[in-house]
Amino acid sequence: MAIVKPFKGLRPSADIVEELACLPYDVMNSEEAAKMAEGKDRSLLRITKAEIECPEVYDIHSEVVYNKSVENFLKFQQKGWLVPDEEARYYIYAQTMNGRTQYGVVGAAACADYENGIIKKHELTRPEKEEDRMVLTRYLNANIEPVFFAYKAVPEIDKIVISVVEESKADYDFIAEDGFGHHFWVIRNPETNLLIEKLFAEKVPYTYVADGHHRTAAAARIGLEKTAQNPNHSGDEEYNFFMAVHFPDNQLQIIDYNRTVTDLNGLSDDQFLSELKKGFEVEKMGTEIFKPGKLHEFSLYLSGNWYKLNAKTGTYNDNDPIGVLDVTILSNQVLEPILDIKDLRTSKRIDFIGGIRGLGELKNRVDSKEMKAAFALFPVSMEQLINIADSGNIMPPKTTWFEPKLRSGLVIHQLD
Repeated sequence: MAIVKPFKGLRPSADIVEELACLPYDVMNSEEAAKMAEGKDRSLLRITKAEIECPEVYDIHSEVVYNKSVENFLKFQQKGWLVPDEEARYYIYAQTMNGRTQYGVVGAAACADYENGIIKKHELTRPEKEEDRMVLTRYLNANIEPVFFAYKAVPEIDKIVISVVEESKADYDFIAEDGFGHHFWVIRNPETNLLIEKLFAEKVPYTYVADGHHRTAAAARIGLEKTAQNPNHSGDEEYNFFMAVHFPDNQLQIIDYNRTVTDLNGLSDDQFLSELKKGFEVEKMGTEIFKPGKLHEFSLYLSGNWYKLNAKTGTYNDNDPIGVLDVTILSNQVLEPILDIKDLRTSKRIDFIGGIRGLGELKNRVDSKEMKAAFALFPVSMEQLINIADSGNIMPPKTTWFEPKLRSGLVIHQLD
């Protein structure tokens, strides 16, 4: 069963939280981070993306940048911008997008659960990204940003969350610049905290990494590293745990993750459409944006027109957790055999666009001649994600997109 513990969070005061909180490090580049932090001395980006304060440094993974992160982290504490809670607690973090709110429990997940398969993953990690977050965690001695976990909903936990939300005022409550609402409660009742810990231990057999595979892997590696360095290791030290926001699966919604390609591998439009008809029912839909409405239905934008593509029976396997995925069908029926795009991680001929940007972004990329064609996919379900993780499989690259992204800086978990 899952171990999820309360912890003594390091947090900002309510009057500065909106300035301090920021998007996660991996959804922006350095130039974008610098613009976001402009005029905000207390932005956490000065810790998570400290290269914005090191303009003379070309390597964002250099020791100079990591040392700047440490310097700013200490400054934030010295100035009282980040203050530790007096007791170990759970927190509730809710997010609102398009009138819909999802409620997560912030707690400390166990590194051992990751090693033992209690925390299940569905994506491969890239060594360089994992190493970067591991080094930053080592320098700061803290989980500076949370990871996004899911678990199969437990009514008793839902009931506690609802009671806290209804009976107390949120400690933080703001709408970020992207229009998404962020709401945060500190659970101060000791009995409630004990009950939450008990319920996770008794009712939650597994948790699932939804977003943040690199931070999760890095945190687990730091736990192992510190264990090896401590001759008096007991297993109760804070470094054995890392910060995660745990959302019930029935509140989460995965957004589509779409693809654009630079060329048709030497084919004309007509030749390409003819090749597609071997595996799909192809229907021209016209110039109005067409969005897929069900599993195994795709949309294609090509030369000013939208097409509906329905995968033919026999081109997919609904009994296979990977074979049923539309990203698998697209790769097996289009990207590899027709376009000769075999490695989605390394190919320069394909790009990936999160559905949060809308299908208009696909149209713009093609109309601008930056891309030749675009494919929109029906989003993966939480049930599919859990089935893949439970079966020990790994999703193809760029399959899931979760929104809203967790804001960093609402609470920090220190490792000592």
